[in-house]
Amino acid sequence: MSLNPEKIAGEYFDYTSVKITDKEFVNYRDLVYEVAGISLQDKKKPLLTGRLSKRLRYHEIRNYTDYLEVVKNDKKELQMMIDLVSTNETSFFREEKHFHFLEDMVSKMKTRREPFAIWSAACSSGMEAYTTAMVMAELNPGFSWDIFGTDISQRILVKARKGLYPIDAANRIPGKYLKKYCRKGVRDMTGTFLIDKKLRAKTRFEYINLNADSWPSIGPFDVIFLRNVMIYFDAPTKKRLIHNMVQRLKPEGYLFLGHSESLLGMSSELNTIQPAVYQKK
Repeated sequence: MSLNPEKIAGEYFDYTSVKITDKEFVNYRDLVYEVAGISLQDKKKPLLTGRLSKRLRYHEIRNYTDYLEVVKNDKKELQMMIDLVSTNETSFFREEKHFHFLEDMVSKMKTRREPFAIWSAACSSGMEAYTTAMVMAELNPGFSWDIFGTDISQRILVKARKGLYPIDAANRIPGKYLKKYCRKGVRDMTGTFLIDKKLRAKTRFEYINLNADSWPSIGPFDVIFLRNVMIYFDAPTKKRLIHNMVQRLKPEGYLFLGHSESLLGMSSELNTIQPAVYQKK
């Protein structure tokens, strides 16, 4: 007997043992690409089944074809499916050189007075956005600033808005920021920390599907973080995404990518400043 059986109609059934056929996987791959622009390779089969088995259990469905029909006919379930297959890997001060670049750039803006807008375009649980908020708050520039975080996962955006993280996530936060902008949980909240409410007030989070035909009216931004996103997209999707990003950058605004990503052949509207940092012409 399985270690994780569910009893239905008097019999036990192990949802984690349900296999996905090649045809079923292709159908899911095509739907995920159509909705989110994410290209699922064959090696992602274990990830897909591992994350969706809980939805089969919830609906008491015993195969992936029947669950796909539920997804196609229920917008909430479709969003749930996209939430589960989206990868939300992130950390505080990830690719730290980008934040040194931001510090140096903002420090030189001694005569600026207009607001400074930053977009964390695939913010996941909010660590990138709050890292940026800590940097901006510490610089204390002579102009107002705000940070806009977006993601395709509604589930992960709930976590981002709370700004509450397990204490282990603080390991990469430098001491001066940790002491000043993070509140260690006590009693029932032991083992967690909360981002300072003043920083949370400067940071807002909303849902945006970067693969959608149209986006809400946002921007323009001085800085856009689009890091470690394009690795999940094919070439046409990447090119369209970069074009849309450039349209939402201010003149001479900056676009940050992940260090494993490149814009080679993607856009003539940006100049390379340093690895993974581009500026709008």
